[in-house]
Amino acid sequence: MAASGQVAIVGYAHSDIRRHAPRPLGALTVDTARAAIADAGLAPADVDGFVAASLFPTSGAHAIEDGVSTVTAQWLAGHIGTEVRYTAGFQGIGQLPGAVALAVGALTTGAAEYVLLHRALHNPPGSYHGNPMTRVGGPLQWTAPQGFFGPLSMIAFPYNEYLQRYGASRETTALVVAEARKNGARIPWSVWHDRPLSVEEYLAAPMLSDPICRYDCDMPVDGVAAFVLTTAERAMDLPNRPVHIAGYASATTPAHRLPLHWPLDDIMAAGTGLAGRLWDATGIRPDQVDLPQMYDGFSPFVYFWLESLGICPVGEAHRLVEAGGIDSDKPDALPVLSGGGALGTGRMHGVPQMLECYLQLSGRAGERQRERATVGVACQSSPHFGGAVVYTSDPV
Repeated sequence: MAASGQVAIVGYAHSDIRRHAPRPLGALTVDTARAAIADAGLAPADVDGFVAASLFPTSGAHAIEDGVSTVTAQWLAGHIGTEVRYTAGFQGIGQLPGAVALAVGALTTGAAEYVLLHRALHNPPGSYHGNPMTRVGGPLQWTAPQGFFGPLSMIAFPYNEYLQRYGASRETTALVVAEARKNGARIPWSVWHDRPLSVEEYLAAPMLSDPICRYDCDMPVDGVAAFVLTTAERAMDLPNRPVHIAGYASATTPAHRLPLHWPLDDIMAAGTGLAGRLWDATGIRPDQVDLPQMYDGFSPFVYFWLESLGICPVGEAHRLVEAGGIDSDKPDALPVLSGGGALGTGRMHGVPQMLECYLQLSGRAGERQRERATVGVACQSSPHFGGAVVYTSDPV
């Protein structure tokens, strides 16, 4: 979908990220939302729209309670204490890009004048993907009893396909994870602040679902991010430099397979289709993107996104990494994880990518500010279950 720069991000706030926060998720979300509104130069009474993608991203027998383990747009709107004209929660493929699309729709149609978009993530106590089942029926009966359960097994299959098909190695993937952790260690609110990771530490980590090891996975956390969006016209009267939304695209419904079966060809075909719609909607080409922010909830996703979007040829992403092509300390490299990503900051489900686009394109990245940052793309989830948004420093 094309947004044509009609809507812009004008402020943000981010909580500290912790394995387990000392305060309830709802209270943390209210404080973060109020901080974002103030950052945009607004008062709570100005905000009349609330949008969220309040997925609770875990398996197992964990209770889902609004304001405690998840925070919906409706819950937050009711606790900010403002007159609300629009609330919406996105459920579907491409969680965070879908929420951005809802906000754009509300603002361009006049359903709201200022929209607060938030993402609140909770890490429940106990085993994050523990399987409490003692009986299972349906299609899962053919996989769960044999241990094929949860996202670790789900991503191990296509990652192994990639390694074998293109001659890639875990030693190169170690460079991806080390890059994310290097950048995340520089960010004060990151769960990995001041804790970079070496290639040697990565390779020595225990294997979880071969070839996925502990450090290929982002860390479950408690944390909240909030963004304020409005029309480009209203944005001109606010204190921060606006970052414009050029367009977005989400994946189509994946092919029906056994539960958790993600063939590499399915992922890449869906990603290529998504990318075609994204570039057509925005009128931007892959080679114009100087701030590509690849989703990295699992490290192989960086390869899949780089190739799906056409930023590098299919089968060549690992060679780009091996040659130092994603080292954000090199001025001529692609800073695909300059914001730390999920591996470097914690499992915030697409927030690090969106936030880095906002900070860099608005000139608010501080010591990490890049000289050239005009067009960014933020990806979320895998190419066949996610989406992407293009952001620009000027309207297009």
